[in-house]
Amino acid sequence: MSSDTAIKVENLSKCYQIYAQPRDRLKQFVMPRLQKGLGLQPRQYCREFWALRDVSFEVKKGETVGIVGRNGSGKSTLLQMICGTLNSTHGSIQTNGRIAALLELGSGFNPEFTGCENVYLNGAILGLSRAEIDERFDSIAGFADIGEFIERPVKTYSSGMYVRLAFAVQAMVDPEIFVVDEALAVGDEKFQRKCFARLEELKSEGAAILFVSHSSGSIVELCEKTLLLDHGRRLMFGPAPDAIRAYQKLLYASADTQERLVRDLLAEDLADHNLRDEPSAVEEVIEGPDASSCQAEPLLAPHGVSDEAFDPGLVPETTTVYPTQGAIIDSIQIINADGLIVNVLQSGEDYRFVVSGRFFRDFPGVYFGIHIKSISGIVITGQRFPEEGSYLENVLEGQEFKTSFSFRMDLLPGAYFAGSGVWSSREPSCAHRIVDAIMFRVNPVKAIKSFGCVDLMSEEPVVKFDGVANED
Repeated sequence: MSSDTAIKVENLSKCYQIYAQPRDRLKQFVMPRLQKGLGLQPRQYCREFWALRDVSFEVKKGETVGIVGRNGSGKSTLLQMICGTLNSTHGSIQTNGRIAALLELGSGFNPEFTGCENVYLNGAILGLSRAEIDERFDSIAGFADIGEFIERPVKTYSSGMYVRLAFAVQAMVDPEIFVVDEALAVGDEKFQRKCFARLEELKSEGAAILFVSHSSGSIVELCEKTLLLDHGRRLMFGPAPDAIRAYQKLLYASADTQERLVRDLLAEDLADHNLRDEPSAVEEVIEGPDASSCQAEPLLAPHGVSDEAFDPGLVPETTTVYPTQGAIIDSIQIINADGLIVNVLQSGEDYRFVVSGRFFRDFPGVYFGIHIKSISGIVITGQRFPEEGSYLENVLEGQEFKTSFSFRMDLLPGAYFAGSGVWSSREPSCAHRIVDAIMFRVNPVKAIKSFGCVDLMSEEPVVKFDGVANED
């Protein structure tokens, strides 16, 4: 391993033996040996589950690498093996430097000890002498910022206090390798920002960072490279934006499309790294019908996960339907320029969000609205018709409505949620409302030069050196 490499993982695999009943464990330990000694074919008394299989990658010093994947993809198992708390079945791991890890909330803490005592306990586990911990103690206490609670047993801590102290201990001991597994999601926004700033400091000092998060924005912002895992296999290891795009396609695709995506990504990764591609290497991960057999529904854009499309897998799990009080929303659809229903959109294109329904009673005045929310539930934008202070008068019972809201899709790539409502100028003020009625994804069509949620750039940035413009 070269001197500038912090972590080198080669063909790493982890297999768990699953036993149907406790006595099968003893049978598995004894019987195969006896059967082999008698010249018989050894029998298995357990079921094998491969949490990881043949995963390889390298992390350089001063490099931040993200790890993403669906639940059960092997992320936590991989980190535990890198940290030495779990043994591998096959393969090798080489590390260069002191490893500090934030793997699980409260891991490494004795609940009966005070926060102060746990600081010294964790420091000793990380190989620091008491004098070294004394030297760093004020910095750790200041970063955690939990006040007098540092003198109390950690069993009295809230989850936020746990993660504050845990991160402070691990991050302030100057590790050469720092591993973070989603624990920061527990902290408040202010503390999360503080943690990310500390990660940048460690990186500038030459520390290698492994960062597991379900926040695609954080991965793209912090990481140069990202490892994409699925069912224990490496699907991609490359630039963070590329891996995140593949992850989002996989995450929000329908079941049959996921199968095709995994096939394609695994085959591309094997080809890119000149690995031997056995015929069964792809097939043993994939089971199910061929995605190419799916037929597009009438009036829907062709099914797929790139370009404009309608993906039936994009279904929100947070839909909230308000009681009907004189009106009902029957459907909310996104229509592209060709008049097709879509939910996979392209940045920079125009779309119509069409809300249809009907009234069950007369209203003296109504207005319609629609909202678009981020994954975290923040309302990014919305529209109402008519404008603020105006209403559509004399709406009659039995009338049907179809309201069209036009949007130029300047949202940055990612998944979003849309909902709509019908309001009245009189009681009941909310005739009907559906929150998170539909889910849609925005795909990029150009290089991403903005960050946040919305691309408001009107012209390419211009930099001048000595008065001469340098345009990218």
